[in-house]
Amino acid sequence: MPTPYPVSNFHTENIARFASEVATLTGGQLQITVHANGALYRANEIKRAVRGGQAQIGEIIISGAANEDPLFALDTIPFLASSYSEAQALWQASRSKVEERFARQGLKVLFSVPWPPQGIYAKVALNSLADVKGMKIRSYSPTVARMIELMGAQPVTVQAADLSQALATGVVSANVTSASTGYDAQSWEQLSYYFDVQAWLPKNVVIVNQQQFDGLDRPNREALLKAAAAAELRGWKTSEEKTQWYVEQLKAKKMKVLPAAAELQKALLGIGERMTREWLVQAGADGQQVYDAYRQAVKKSFSNACACAARLWW
Repeated sequence: MPTPYPVSNFHTENIARFASEVATLTGGQLQITVHANGALYRANEIKRAVRGGQAQIGEIIISGAANEDPLFALDTIPFLASSYSEAQALWQASRSKVEERFARQGLKVLFSVPWPPQGIYAKVALNSLADVKGMKIRSYSPTVARMIELMGAQPVTVQAADLSQALATGVVSANVTSASTGYDAQSWEQLSYYFDVQAWLPKNVVIVNQQQFDGLDRPNREALLKAAAAAELRGWKTSEEKTQWYVEQLKAKKMKVLPAAAELQKALLGIGERMTREWLVQAGADGQQVYDAYRQAVKKSFSNACACAARLWW
């Protein structure tokens, strides 16, 4: 099982526990060997390796496949879903459609876990888009690259395992990612600022080759699905719980952790609105259906929260 991130990353820790639980539930009949940090296949190679059967199972970031289908880009549209509750609602609204896309490629989604909210790392203070114009900023998906372009900067694709080196050698001078990845890459060694804009919460999925899955006997298939369901619940909980911890670690390393300046935040929100409109055109009827279901879920959640607050008040 290839994965893109370090052994100490919470995604990898969750997957290691998943693999251990699979072994326990199957009495050792089904063993998953985890190869972390892109050691077996690089991040952008894992999906193809699982699809081709070179690896039976693997972890990828959904948005890394955004060029294949707009549905894979959904969770990196800036400010569409920027909290854990919104990210959960977005996943519930889109999951069946996303799973359909993977199924067409012979891949089965076992579980998904989000990253913490995404922010912007930089060497200098950023107060407006003028401060990022022409800057080389690390991107990890086509959607992120599009946002960077609309910011007037230059996107450079860098995989997580290569981020530290890219920063150290000047390949990029800024980075759009989570506090978690910033911590893993020891970003404080080259960068001074982290702007906690909370733009989106991208998700990873663990996928398995459908043919390999179907080749398992029924008890082992059921055990794999049971461990996957537990890993998804645990992963979402861990991601949310560790978010503030990662931010505090950046502060402890003397990084300046700040909210976005008002002018910059306004510009970023405008970019998010534009990208939402673009995505709806690209995604067609399926995209509109998912978007409408998501907005309805958010509206219902907001109404319920208001009703609860009113009862508490009275």
